[in-house]
Amino acid sequence: MDYLLTIIMFAISSSVTPGPNNITVMASGVNFGIKKSLPVFTGICFGFALMLFLVGIGFGQIFTKMPILHVIIKTLGILYLLYFAYVIANAGEINNANTRQKPFTFLNGVLFQWLNVKAWVVATGAIAAFTSVGADFYQQVLIITFTFLLISFPCVGIWLFFGSTLKNKLKSKRHLLMFNYAMSGLLVLSIVPIIIELVIQFI
Repeated sequence: MDYLLTIIMFAISSSVTPGPNNITVMASGVNFGIKKSLPVFTGICFGFALMLFLVGIGFGQIFTKMPILHVIIKTLGILYLLYFAYVIANAGEINNANTRQKPFTFLNGVLFQWLNVKAWVVATGAIAAFTSVGADFYQQVLIITFTFLLISFPCVGIWLFFGSTLKNKLKSKRHLLMFNYAMSGLLVLSIVPIIIELVIQFI
């Protein structure tokens, strides 16, 4: 019981705190509302659970044997997050019905996890902290995976609800643009430490 409670506490603290996932979901809620944001919201929740499971069953060992692959994925992740920041910043630029930005899809949410540096840190940290080598290892991985899956919906959902609530308050296009620029800036700031780490690695 204490084991499960510890995992739940870790899952809540890591899922509800600011990060690329929650910033993206909140920005989507502001720009498109809850209904149109449900695909990316569910994609993020299921995508992270899948990522956590695959890391748990040994995906992380690939990076130990092929460290260059980790660098490549990290670089792609930075570029992808910068692209997401660009899309968020321009989400309020609506000229007409034909040029309106579309909300992110379920697949966007799933793929986003593999290029989300915070997701990698949380996934590897959870597996390292809450598993032990032995006969119950895969059972432990399943427990961690399903715990995060269940916890992520209410924790990430708070950000979606908050974004949808803000949607009703950001009446003018100017205020919406300011919000989107702020969210885009926060997303970029969240990956600055990773960019610095990557640059130092090659110096």
